[in-house]
Amino acid sequence: MITIPKNTKEEIRLTREDFMGCDVVSVRVWYLAKDGEKYPTKKGVAFKASLLPDIQAALAKLAIQAVQP
Repeated sequence: MITIPKNTKEEIRLTREDFMGCDVVSVRVWYLAKDGEKYPTKKGVAFKASLLPDIQAALAKLAIQAVQP
């Protein structure tokens, strides 16, 4: 699991897991509840791990665009 802080109460979690026999990557927002525990929200996406190289390439293009004026 990889965790990226989003703000003081939320984080983005990236996981790779087996779902019904399929290798999937999940990117989901988790929040800190009043009871001190972290819970997943409905915000997120899951996709076949085989798509990961395409997703990674697309994110790299977005990262380049983000630093260009």
